[in-house]
Amino acid sequence: MSLSGLGDTGKTPSPPALFPAPESDAPVPARRRGGASQNGPIQSGASRSGPTSGDDAGRQLVFFGADAAEPTVADLAGLLAGPGEVVRMGGTARLVVQVDAAWRVHVLVAELAARGLAASWEPTEGERHAVRTSYTRVLKPLAVAWLHGPTKRPPAAFHLTGRRLRLWLAAAGTPEPPDGFLLRLGAGDQECWEPIGVALAAAGLAGTLLSPGEGGPSYRITGRRRLTRLAELVGEPPRAAPPNAWPT
Repeated sequence: MSLSGLGDTGKTPSPPALFPAPESDAPVPARRRGGASQNGPIQSGASRSGPTSGDDAGRQLVFFGADAAEPTVADLAGLLAGPGEVVRMGGTARLVVQVDAAWRVHVLVAELAARGLAASWEPTEGERHAVRTSYTRVLKPLAVAWLHGPTKRPPAAFHLTGRRLRLWLAAAGTPEPPDGFLLRLGAGDQECWEPIGVALAAAGLAGTLLSPGEGGPSYRITGRRRLTRLAELVGEPPRAAPPNAWPT
């Protein structure tokens, strides 16, 4: 069974009740703490709402928030930072990611559609769901950058932007009360774990790597300041996300 990523509701069967259709899963701009909408990246040296003080003192400006640029295929590197996989076939490639909740399917299909990629989904073992694109030349550069033979590894210049983090979180982000958030990694992607941690730290989100024996693999982000930074970068929760599933 497939769910079209291009919104062709006239030809695509309606998803089952397990997948309640949200009002919209398209990315929405992040909001300032005062409630005003951010319409673009903050300029160097500019203040968000006057002089900073208290908890805002020393906070990094959000140059790479999810609302700072239009969606691009390069953003899909955020899925590969997590459990996503890219597979090559000739001059084409496809992206596949397994998720553990129905709402994630809605969000990812919409995010892929926003980048001109149709997606399908199917249930897998353990009440999980596989979301995948078709094979396309558009994804070949991503595959070339991330695949070293059969092994997935981030390119040397890999960094995390708000849109990349938003996709990673939509696929594999989990709150960890009372004051933490887990960003899950690919179980067989050990060569990725350390460089992904470096990229997180560079984005102001230094985390603790949890091994499979500790409930991982994942990075645990803790502390009010880091969670606020994460919320600023990834933007407002998708409409399909359940309450408390998204950092705010």
